[in-house]
Amino acid sequence: MNKLVFATITVLLFWAGFVSSISFMEAWMKFRAPGVTLIVGLSIGKTIFSALNKMEWLFLFTSALLVFIPGTLKRRTILYTLIILFVILLIQTLFLLPGLTERANTIIEGGTVGKSMLHIYFGVLEILKVFLLIYTGYKFLEIHQIKNTPKT
Repeated sequence: MNKLVFATITVLLFWAGFVSSISFMEAWMKFRAPGVTLIVGLSIGKTIFSALNKMEWLFLFTSALLVFIPGTLKRRTILYTLIILFVILLIQTLFLLPGLTERANTIIEGGTVGKSMLHIYFGVLEILKVFLLIYTGYKFLEIHQIKNTPKT
């Protein structure tokens, strides 16, 4: 396996781990810590998810650069999953995160908010994103291992 393939797979799987640890663990664990109030938890969450979103754009950009280096991209499947990941990040960045931030700000300022599906939509996209990242890393490895396997 060459260094570009290894670097691409590393970025994809590191990104999957990053999202998993924050979205599936930190997001709800902080509210179970002693002394963390709803307001403090929401403030932490806004900061963490804003930083995660910026890191995810960096991961996507890095992945795309590595994949599009001549000779690295071998199958359209990889390209399609990167496009889907781009769309997911775009939806989260432009629609879901601003809506969730607005709701958090309302609560922090003492207001009340009604029911919303924003968290559900965000969570479903996070699950899909992690699946796609792991799948893409696996496919990338599989494609390059098949290509580099000596013929007997």
